[in-house]
Amino acid sequence: MQWRRHITGLAFSFVFIVSYFTNKFVLSVLKFTYPTLFQGWQTFIGAVLLLLCGKLGWVEMSRITRSAALSWLPGSFLFVGNIYAGSRALSRIDIPYFFTLQNSSHVVGYIIIKLLYRENTQWLKFSGICLILLSAICLPLCDPQFDYSSYLWAVCHLLSVGSYRVFQVHNKSSNLSDFEQQCINYLFSVFLLALAAHPTGDFMGALEFPSLQSHTFYCGCCASALLGFFLLLATVKLKRGLSLVHLEVWVFMSKVTAMFLSPFIFHMDFNTRSLSCVVISHVGEALLVYSDRDSHL
Repeated sequence: MQWRRHITGLAFSFVFIVSYFTNKFVLSVLKFTYPTLFQGWQTFIGAVLLLLCGKLGWVEMSRITRSAALSWLPGSFLFVGNIYAGSRALSRIDIPYFFTLQNSSHVVGYIIIKLLYRENTQWLKFSGICLILLSAICLPLCDPQFDYSSYLWAVCHLLSVGSYRVFQVHNKSSNLSDFEQQCINYLFSVFLLALAAHPTGDFMGALEFPSLQSHTFYCGCCASALLGFFLLLATVKLKRGLSLVHLEVWVFMSKVTAMFLSPFIFHMDFNTRSLSCVVISHVGEALLVYSDRDSHL
């Protein structure tokens, strides 16, 4: 029934917003800037919960063959780049600016598809891509709290997100479900981030972290891990219950809501020019969603 679809979408939107706010709180307010440990913890809990749910039959997961796992490893590399660079960027960039830069992953995906698959593009979609690219280029010049290293991590993040999105759609070498793909991502991430924790100095730095004895810190870390897993469940359920275009609509609405609420929760420095970049970027994203809707009619 239609009302059930709306409930699923609202649940997805709620988890999406709270998940980003929780991650932002731990990374920025509590200043836990050790992404190998933070993301390693999230992916470890996600892997445990996903394998447990698969074992109990709560989610549909088949046995993953070695060949299927190996064929998905490039996607897992991109997933690790996505979450690691995303944590680095989100720790110092306000949520509206972060989403504005993240939108540029659509530009990355567009370029890859154009170069590799020669797909035709509607003028409406091309207009949206141009607006997103323009706002991302102008934002560093307008952001009153511009930080070079944070924007560099944001670029790594959007490159990973855009490449992963294309790989997920066009990789036909393995018939893996969404849960199976994410299970490989989780397990590979735990392994890779655990190896990187000591060389990057995150492990030793975390031992001296001032808030290590704080209940707020542990609650925030636990909540972030659980919310990440719930977001996966909500995303897959929404994708299976509705079309991909409807999922894009709910993601867009969730991001807009999160940007509207974030100044009431986190401190932000903004000006008219930076807000204009945010608005232009999401007008461009709205055009992309609308053009995808037309192409599926």
